[in-house]
Amino acid sequence: MQHLSEQEIIRRNKLEELQKLGIEPYPSELFDVNFYAQEIKDNYHPELNNFQDVSLAGRLMSIRVKGKASFAELQDASGRIQLYINRDEICPGEDKELYNTVFKKLLDLGDFVGVKGYVFNTMVGETSIHVTGLTVLSKSLRPLPVVKERVDEATGEKTTYDAFSDPEQRYRQRYVDLVVNPHVREAFIKRTQLVQAMRNYLNNKGYLEVETPILQPLYGGAAARPFKTHHNTLDMTLYLRIANELYLKRLIVGGFDGVYEFSKDFRNEGMSRFHNPEFTQMELYVAYKDYYWMMDLVEEMVEKVALALHGKTEVQVGENLINFQRPWKRFTMAESIEHFTGFNIDGKSEDELRAAAKELKVGLDPSMGKAKIIDEIFGEHVEPKLIQPTFITDYPVEMSPLAKKHRSKPGLVERFEAICNGKEICNAFSELNDPIDQRARFEEQLELGKRGDTEAMVLDEDFLRALEYGMPPTAGLGIGIDRLSMIMTNSNSIQDVLFFPQMKPENTKSENAPKPDAEV
Repeated sequence: MQHLSEQEIIRRNKLEELQKLGIEPYPSELFDVNFYAQEIKDNYHPELNNFQDVSLAGRLMSIRVKGKASFAELQDASGRIQLYINRDEICPGEDKELYNTVFKKLLDLGDFVGVKGYVFNTMVGETSIHVTGLTVLSKSLRPLPVVKERVDEATGEKTTYDAFSDPEQRYRQRYVDLVVNPHVREAFIKRTQLVQAMRNYLNNKGYLEVETPILQPLYGGAAARPFKTHHNTLDMTLYLRIANELYLKRLIVGGFDGVYEFSKDFRNEGMSRFHNPEFTQMELYVAYKDYYWMMDLVEEMVEKVALALHGKTEVQVGENLINFQRPWKRFTMAESIEHFTGFNIDGKSEDELRAAAKELKVGLDPSMGKAKIIDEIFGEHVEPKLIQPTFITDYPVEMSPLAKKHRSKPGLVERFEAICNGKEICNAFSELNDPIDQRARFEEQLELGKRGDTEAMVLDEDFLRALEYGMPPTAGLGIGIDRLSMIMTNSNSIQDVLFFPQMKPENTKSENAPKPDAEV
């Protein structure tokens, strides 16, 4: 049974009172909005006498009753604007019930209303709506948490309290967060602009946006643990994709020269401020190109994203001013590890790498092969120190089962990652298109799996069959949209750029934790 607070009971009683008065608290009819709050505030000029027939809708965020006339604040999708409500204006006849009872007694903060009227400036110069018509559009049954002020009588110092600022509550109840912390929406608007800038860039180059399966009979294209499910009709196990790489390469086999997809991918791994089990990446594959060409594309595309979002290539991220202007620095993986640790990984055996990791205080487990050990050393001692956008190139072959062997450096592959603000934002290869080599690499991954590596890749016979029909030389790219959004919006946590991040089960005892504002 639902436990209701005192304020929730009061609001339900007001709901019943509205219904008794013949007012539908959740009307079906459309309310025709012709202007937004910010549009009016930006463009109203008293000397022009414009905005004399406006219709707005939104939430009541403050109410100040002053007898026969009152002020209120309405918040719509663009922002807030003041309302001036006069009893005799909205109730021109003998019946004053709409003002005296409905507005003054039965409406609460958070309720949706529609207003009609004209715009004017108050005596103190605040642009406001002189309301001539008021319509109830939706009754809010839970009080919003609203910031309040406390003034110290001795010092006159103001402090705020009851702000909706607890991160877990904000992420769990994003709908409340967006209402009472309107600045939050700016990060999400920028995220959409980021995706749009990338899409425009790729479309202008003539690449085709496609969709590939999320439910896959085999998971592949990355080293990660999958989520597992079951298809009842087919009576078969399926996996939520960890990447869409192998399907996009099948399309290159099929004759497309350039394909990309903004994909939701899923990895059954740990959660942190940099990791969510459901995440977004953009993968791109272009025929007849290599990883050097792809580095140039990434530089140009991300530079254009920064310009689209900020009008400049410099972006403030925490204490760091990051500059995305081309060209970016480039180091091989071996060069970067030697630079930061003094240890040269070239030609080293697994035992030698283990000994070096131990000396560098990098934690390992027995299931890790050479690739994992190198990756752990890099992740511990190099990646966090790369703040400005940097390409790390030429990875050991064991680390990259889907990348082509390097044209001139034995034991390495043609792969790069872009690192920025201490975290990887993209991964790219000259794609492996030799089906015999690809089969051998898959078989090596199977052996790692037998050793206990839960992230080792599985062997995909259909993908190998596709390669055997012939895939042209291809450059491939995966770029993390969540990570890039964090950087471009100066967000400290991945949860700040996801509307609804994955959360642990809610403690129902604290379900009504947000403190309600005093009722009007």
